[in-house]
Amino acid sequence: MQPEKGQKRKNLKQRLVLKSSLAKETLSEFLGTFIMIVLGCGCVAQAVLSRGHLGGIITINVGFAMAITMAIYVSGGVSGGHINPAVSFAMCLFGRMKWFKLPFYVGAQFLGAFVGATVLFGIYYDGLMSFAGGKLLIVGENATAHIFATYPAPYLSLANAFADQVMATMFLLMIVFAIFDSRNLGVPKGLEPIVIGLLIVALSSSLGLNSGCAMNPARDLSPRLFTALAGWGLEVFTTGNYFWWIPVVGPLVGAAIGGLIYVLIIEIHHPDPDPDFEAEQSEDKPEKYELSVVM
Repeated sequence: MQPEKGQKRKNLKQRLVLKSSLAKETLSEFLGTFIMIVLGCGCVAQAVLSRGHLGGIITINVGFAMAITMAIYVSGGVSGGHINPAVSFAMCLFGRMKWFKLPFYVGAQFLGAFVGATVLFGIYYDGLMSFAGGKLLIVGENATAHIFATYPAPYLSLANAFADQVMATMFLLMIVFAIFDSRNLGVPKGLEPIVIGLLIVALSSSLGLNSGCAMNPARDLSPRLFTALAGWGLEVFTTGNYFWWIPVVGPLVGAAIGGLIYVLIIEIHHPDPDPDFEAEQSEDKPEKYELSVVM
């Protein structure tokens, strides 16, 4: 009887196990991005809905960074833990990932962010309803839309906002390339997500004033779309002089520039490694660890 039960359990597991590596990577990116949004935007929700009593800029910056760290720990070993279309784009652009995977990665990231925003809305539904007398506002002291997506400061022009997102994402990718460059100082294997978390703390603490330092099209657009459907209305796309496209396009441009700067100024100038040593390294290190990234 026991062997038969074991065989049944084994058969069930075999039925559930995905055979396609692309399917595994796609699900991994979905789950990683979902975790980032629920825990990261959850830090913002707690600070906003408690009116600063249970959170503030420090808990948001550190908490969101730790949410990204946890998301990469969950998904990094399968897909690389990009959880960011700009990162996946840079990976393809610099030959670290095949282009045909990009639509699957990006689709999973956008979907994971949308589902994450939906779950977070459900978790804090009563809090959101009681915060402003049942009103879901985009601007003003009782605004709650910025829990889910980023919005520009009143003084910020579109040109400055675009430059802000390009520069922030440029630094993100430039430093991420350095973290995963085995011929630079590098980071001990398994600690990369923690170092990336520290990088996010540094970026959000220094470049977050203008518009919240999104640096991630999926992190911003999917939750924004959710808020439009959930009751905040289409004004989430028109507020800030139609700011919504800036955190979508800016990070893609910044990612390309950041990767290019690192490759041209640092990476190509490394001395050529011993061919035998390089071959041995490539056998031991699968493709997903060549550059596994973030936000």
